[in-house]
Amino acid sequence: MPHSDDFLAVHDPAATRPVHAPAAGSGRWWGFAVALAAGLLLLCALTWLVSVQRGLASLQQGTATRADRYAATLESTLDRYEFLPALVSLHPFVRGLLAAPADAQRVAAANQYLAEVNRRAHASATYVIAANGIALAASNHNQPGSFVGTDYRFRPYFQTAAGGKMGRFYAIGITSEEPGYYLAQPIEAGGKVIGVTVVKLNLEWFQRAGSGAEPLMVSDDHGVIFLSSVPAWQYRTLRPLPPALRAEMERTRQYHGRAVTPLPLEPLASPVTRWLADTTLAHGARLVRVRDEGAAGRTTFAPDGAERADRYLELNRTVGPAGWTMQVMAPLDPVLANARNATVAAALAYACICLLLVNWRQRRQRARDMQYSRRLLEAAYDQLERRVEARTADLMAINEKLEDEVAERTRAESELRAAQDELVQASKLAALGQMAAGITHELNQPLAALRTFSDNTRVLLARGQLDAAEGNLTAIADLTERMGKITGQLKLFAGKARPVQRPVALRAAVDHVLALLAPRLGAVTVSVAGLNAVPALAVRADELKLEQVLLNLLGNALDAIDAAAPAASEHGRIDLEVQAGEHAVTIVVRDNGTGIAPEALPRLFEPFFTTKETGQGLGLGLAISSSIVREFGGQLSVANVTGGGAQFTLVLARAPAIDAAPSVSASP
Repeated sequence: MPHSDDFLAVHDPAATRPVHAPAAGSGRWWGFAVALAAGLLLLCALTWLVSVQRGLASLQQGTATRADRYAATLESTLDRYEFLPALVSLHPFVRGLLAAPADAQRVAAANQYLAEVNRRAHASATYVIAANGIALAASNHNQPGSFVGTDYRFRPYFQTAAGGKMGRFYAIGITSEEPGYYLAQPIEAGGKVIGVTVVKLNLEWFQRAGSGAEPLMVSDDHGVIFLSSVPAWQYRTLRPLPPALRAEMERTRQYHGRAVTPLPLEPLASPVTRWLADTTLAHGARLVRVRDEGAAGRTTFAPDGAERADRYLELNRTVGPAGWTMQVMAPLDPVLANARNATVAAALAYACICLLLVNWRQRRQRARDMQYSRRLLEAAYDQLERRVEARTADLMAINEKLEDEVAERTRAESELRAAQDELVQASKLAALGQMAAGITHELNQPLAALRTFSDNTRVLLARGQLDAAEGNLTAIADLTERMGKITGQLKLFAGKARPVQRPVALRAAVDHVLALLAPRLGAVTVSVAGLNAVPALAVRADELKLEQVLLNLLGNALDAIDAAAPAASEHGRIDLEVQAGEHAVTIVVRDNGTGIAPEALPRLFEPFFTTKETGQGLGLGLAISSSIVREFGGQLSVANVTGGGAQFTLVLARAPAIDAAPSVSASP
């Protein structure tokens, strides 16, 4: 069955030629679309130009009103303080101080008078300078950074006043480090200047007169901006300074400590901008841009770090007798935004009209398209039916194949389940045989101990040592009970009963195992460490199986010692160390026997693997011990000891403490 999308090339089943769409007059449509696009562009351009022109006119009018208000405020402040230095120079205290500068009384009177005048006038500082340029008295005479004693001969306002004219100067104070406007009045007597009175005004308040969105700045006659509502624009220049003027400013320390650099301000020079400025703006206004230094686009000179507009309408006003220039910068963004909104609105209206025209044209075309669409759908429906029939036949074949596969899988699962049952039965029989062999192996040691205790009992009875004979009989009873527990494991396995794990006293288990092995120890030294530190130490295990594991480990250690030095077993030594942790108990069994060959270490816990000679072991002891330890949730590992011997490490879960058993004693 074909699976390609060949039905997209639909053919009319009732005809021998393909079904084609009716002709749409594409050439006329293109001409109509181009005419609409040209009309839209023309409408948007005219709307934008008219909106910007009206917005600039409105912005200029509002900004001019605010600029006049700012200029009047600054002018009134300067005029109010213009005559204050002259009034101070006429006071007898000031003239008396200049007549006798060394008179302490006159100095104190002048200082007190200047402080009172400065307080009432709300000026920054008022002080008197002698003809030699040294300040004799000041309103801040009793404050840190007093002007008294400072040499002001380098200041232009002093030089102008010393020449007999009124001195005006804006600079940063060399003592207070605060900017201010200095008014200096010469004091004359006998036709010559004998001193100068100076009043310093703080004009920083004027920087806050403008709003944050409308920058305001004042520059001096050299073009240096000394007041600005934008902190980053302060102490910048409107034009590059000549080297001679820059040297003069450094000599007079007018803005000492400040880097006076040009402000990147330039007029907007595009043809549209020039046309708008010529037709809309009045004298003293222009369109400018403040570029960001180091990056193109918008500048970030805003005080709070926010993005500030970079295009402004600038209005200039001349203020003050010193020839200052005040610039009010109105952002153009609102004007441009309004122009964009008006342009978008005009474009939307034009688009609505165009949509109506297109809709009318489409209605005419729709009637012709309906017949074509109907024929197209009929042809597609016929071909779709044929494809569905073919696909249905494929699906039915696939369904039959799947049913056969399901039946085959069901038979395979039944056979697998039967095989698993047989495997489980075989595994059970194998495990039962392994356990029987292991239990037979483990019964040999208790039987040997029974024989030894019974022989000793006969000797003790013959000697009349009844107490010792009674102790041997008690040991024989314990051994028979232990053998009964060992054989009981077969019943547990046959009934699939899960052995119960409970807290087992480790000291009692070790004592019991050492007692069973006492006849084999001979001259071998056994040391037990760590049990006396925690008398009630217990682990989570099965008592009988734990003793079985310990018995296997200690028995293997004795076998290794006998194999190492059968004729000198008095040098044999077994160390049993117990380390009690918070959640686990570690038991280490270490001997000084022959050790374990490196190639035998990986297979040591495999069933029927043994390093002993034939007839001395079945190779099941360590395999059974490892299985028991895993059943307890613990770990059993082995390693060789440096210097000879082997070390088995048994880790078991710690259980709550139980009553302590009698102390463990080393044998022999």
